[in-house]
Amino acid sequence: MNDHPNSLRDRHYLSQIARAIFYFLFYIILFSTTCTESRWQAPDGVDASVILDFQKDYQSQHQDEQTGGDNLKRVRVSHLLVKHEGSRRPSSWREEKITRTKDEALERLQGFQTKIQSGEAQLSDLASKESDCSSAKKAGDLGFFERGQMQPQFEKASFGLQIGEMSEPVWTDSGVHLILRTG
Repeated sequence: MNDHPNSLRDRHYLSQIARAIFYFLFYIILFSTTCTESRWQAPDGVDASVILDFQKDYQSQHQDEQTGGDNLKRVRVSHLLVKHEGSRRPSSWREEKITRTKDEALERLQGFQTKIQSGEAQLSDLASKESDCSSAKKAGDLGFFERGQMQPQFEKASFGLQIGEMSEPVWTDSGVHLILRTG
């Protein structure tokens, strides 16, 4: 048995290879400068129907990821968190002891929301400087997560967003968040 993480027995790894091959071929054809007509042929030894089936499966899987909804398996978000004195951990990398009230936290977050919506600032920039979460080091990026990994209110808001959409303020035990779905 091979325990190497990139073993060809690893189904996820194989799907990554297939996806890479598909997109490599797609972009070669799309951006070919040698001719102006679109021609595609499967590589020697590869059945074109296998590639077309892969494309259909991939598109149907990722259509759910684009639109959100109950079929969505995982999302990627960035967020900006403002804690208050009632937060489950009322301290952060910025402040040893947070003393602001819930109302003050919401007012602060709404100020950030206004700056983002007006185009004056990006969530990632504000999260880097102002978020009370340690994810500030990564511009608020929490990476991908699946259902059941985050607090219920945070999860519900994240899975309800479309890619590129930002939430209204979301309350959790940690504080109040702005959430931007990025993937």
